[in-house]
Amino acid sequence: MMKRFSIVLTAIVLAVLLVALHPVQVLAETLPDYISEVKIFYGDPSAATAEGYTLLKDGNNPVDLNQNAGGGLGSKGEKAVYLGYKTTKNRDLAITDLALMNMKGGYRTKDYELLMQQQMSAQIVPFVQSFLDAIEEYRENYYSDNESNQQRAQFVHDALNKLTDDDCGGAGLGDLFLAETVYEMAKPVFDALSTEEKAKTSLYAVNLQVKNALPEAEKNQHADLLTILAQANGNATLIMENLITRASDTNDSLWLERFATITYDNLIYATGESLTDARKTIAKLYDDRANEILDMWEDFREHLENYENAVAILEEAAKKDLSDKVAAVENLDFDTTDESRVTEAAEASAEIQYYTETLANASADVFCKEYLETIDYEDGTLLDFFLQPAEDIEDDIELLYPLVASLTKGQLAGLEFVTLQDLVMFGSTDEDGYREAALNELEPTSIYLGVDRAIYEKGGVALTSDAIRADVMMEPTPEQSIALHIWSGIAVGLSLAGVAVFIASSTVRNSTENAINVYNASVKKLADSIANKTMTVNAMKTKLASLRQKGMTELAETQSKNIASYTKTIKSAQETLNYDREFVERLQARSSMCSKMRIGAAVFTVAMVAISAVLVYLDYQEMKEYYNVAFTPMPRYIIEEKDLVGYNQKGEKVVLKNQSAYYQLVECNRSITAEFFPILGRGADLNGDVGKQWLALYTVKKELMEPILASSLKVVVDNAGLPAGYETGIHMFGSDAAFNLNSSLYDWNNDAPSVYIYFKTDDTAASSTGSIFSGGTIALTGGAGIALGSIAAAFVMKKKKKNNTAANEGEGK
Repeated sequence: MMKRFSIVLTAIVLAVLLVALHPVQVLAETLPDYISEVKIFYGDPSAATAEGYTLLKDGNNPVDLNQNAGGGLGSKGEKAVYLGYKTTKNRDLAITDLALMNMKGGYRTKDYELLMQQQMSAQIVPFVQSFLDAIEEYRENYYSDNESNQQRAQFVHDALNKLTDDDCGGAGLGDLFLAETVYEMAKPVFDALSTEEKAKTSLYAVNLQVKNALPEAEKNQHADLLTILAQANGNATLIMENLITRASDTNDSLWLERFATITYDNLIYATGESLTDARKTIAKLYDDRANEILDMWEDFREHLENYENAVAILEEAAKKDLSDKVAAVENLDFDTTDESRVTEAAEASAEIQYYTETLANASADVFCKEYLETIDYEDGTLLDFFLQPAEDIEDDIELLYPLVASLTKGQLAGLEFVTLQDLVMFGSTDEDGYREAALNELEPTSIYLGVDRAIYEKGGVALTSDAIRADVMMEPTPEQSIALHIWSGIAVGLSLAGVAVFIASSTVRNSTENAINVYNASVKKLADSIANKTMTVNAMKTKLASLRQKGMTELAETQSKNIASYTKTIKSAQETLNYDREFVERLQARSSMCSKMRIGAAVFTVAMVAISAVLVYLDYQEMKEYYNVAFTPMPRYIIEEKDLVGYNQKGEKVVLKNQSAYYQLVECNRSITAEFFPILGRGADLNGDVGKQWLALYTVKKELMEPILASSLKVVVDNAGLPAGYETGIHMFGSDAAFNLNSSLYDWNNDAPSVYIYFKTDDTAASSTGSIFSGGTIALTGGAGIALGSIAAAFVMKKKKKNNTAANEGEGK
């Protein structure tokens, strides 16, 4: 009875895992509206209404977030910008933050891409070979003549086929893992490369080349294991690893049966070495794995000691009928306005969730305890062995060597992702139960369910951090640019001087006096210009000293060049000034020569006018280039470095799989015929494509953050004061303070009214997300739920029968 029961139990626990991919959504008892989606609309606000969005309003009117910000010299004109949003009552679908990034802000894509490459090399590739050890045993068992192993592999095959790979046309993993994976094709190719060639590439790159080189007819037949392990849904990966480990073990007996017959002395004898050498040999073979099992020991022991509590839970669960609860959840319309029905469904969902999680754990705890006490081991049972305190095992780690020796290569590889309780349950299952454990109730599910795979595309994600943002500095304005207007000003001055000479030479009488007056004015103007430029150079020298003190070497070098240019200009102007004074003196002495100089003065004036025209044109081109912004593409995602990376035991930076931390770019209704569509696509620019830079809005639905309340959205125009009751709003990355969407940093019009958008979050209820058995992601319905109910009933009936038998035997005595 116990062995057959274990078959159903392990199958149902697997069903629980699979159904975890489709969690029932738990609703809060209070049902506020949360922001679920945001979109920006240019021009006519009616477009938002047509697409089902609610417009953000200031009073009764939709508010233009870009009011008057596009005006000013060189701008492209005004463009209205509106914010539209949709709502949900489901916290798990709610946006939890709204953040801004400007075009020249602190983000980098290369850093992110490098981290992803490092993740593949440091975390995925080393793990693949261990995973393949288990896959090889799965393949061997699937085609085995051993009925027990073949039935186990067949069950795993059918279960794995419930997980489908989109990259292989929706083929199931059960079929795909029976065939050679892309990695297995690529590994020999990489190994055959010379040392120099390996230094220029990576195993992942070769894997990609082999994948792309596959004939079209074969692309759907070979799974890309590296991509699966790197990108698959976390639950799907867990299930896949669990199943493959279950399918390993190619022996004629189960590992628990082998373990019960292996002793430490057997291992010593099998080496054929002296006792001292044999101890060293088996320690080298088994010690690392024994310590891995020791790390799981106390957790498994707690499950075994939970037996009485687990039995009580099962007895109580057997009395429950949750069919009405299941119906309440399945029939709920999330758009209903009947709050009583929604509250009923929320309560039903929570009860189903608790029932399922508790029942699955209790069933496993009861089975493992009762099963282990049926197997003799040394002077007691396997239950006695596994109930030993962890500290006793740690003091004599050799006790675990026979356990390690009883595991196959594939099972040892699986120690990285299964528990000791899993191993015990795997080791209690025979072919009859696997043959009977049908999975027809479960629908096929993509391994990439819920994963936005765009985050793995090159250039699609940018990394930001305090350090990266601190490195970014604003570009100089035209007034700060190198020598803007200076040379053209001097040329115009010289042109005027030429005109003055021409006029002076044309005057027969009083020419000297008139010329002196004109040139005195010119000299004074030039002297004033020299004085102003000298003050500018002194200010620039002060800034240069500051830059050097702060260690900004590149900016200091640029500043030095600017000073040299200005100094050269002053020197030239000084020479001109000196020349003009001498010229006045010569003019007074040689007034009779004025008529002869008319021709020369005319030529000089024409030349200076021409030069002035060229320089003014160059100034115009420079200003035009400054105002005509060259937009760059917007990152599709931005993520804070601290939310993406961690450190392993060696202190190396590694990528963490926290997909909820990715901030996604908000889109707009930009037309495909718009000027900047080829560059910006649908990415929303809150400056309406008419600012100094784009200002992009990003949203995130991040775990451990509270959802934004739709009713709390508040826009404040032309007032920087924080509204009462608010703490934050739409903000720049790295800051919690609400940011002025019309900041002069990114808009031309310095006099545009400020625009702030504030919001509040809901901290009244917890999210329903969590781990597989302990965080609220599972709520079974249909066949799986019924099967678990049957399990509880079977346990209770078995216990009653056992108790009755014992009582009858007692009466017989």
